[in-house]
Amino acid sequence: MWEDDGVLARYQMIRGKRPPESPLPDGLRVDIRKHTRHVLAPAKEDVERYLAAPTEAGFERFKAAYLTLIEARFKADPAPFAALAAEAVRRDVYLGCSCPTAKVPDVRRCHTTLALEFMQSRFPELTVCMPSASR
Repeated sequence: MWEDDGVLARYQMIRGKRPPESPLPDGLRVDIRKHTRHVLAPAKEDVERYLAAPTEAGFERFKAAYLTLIEARFKADPAPFAALAAEAVRRDVYLGCSCPTAKVPDVRRCHTTLALEFMQSRFPELTVCMPSASR
């Protein structure tokens, strides 16, 4: 369907000076943290509830709530998701969050990973780069 020149992936947003071993990725960087209005941003309450109990059960609750939220947004208006997918075909696009953090040391427990999985399921023609375990 689309010619594949880009990738959809995630990157860590760092406050302050970036360490040399963690340079910013080339491409479009998109902040999808809880305080943004991006269609892939999680609900602030869900993040706060998860961070208060960052256990496996807490992550499973967060995951269910997050996927329900973005599925509802997608059903209400798929256009922003399609626009993001189209952009990720044209060039590299990176979804940003602060994870890994002390409370969420494994990026596979970050909403960006869930967002990547969601986008891959809705737009299978995308090249999606999933993160590996961290820390």
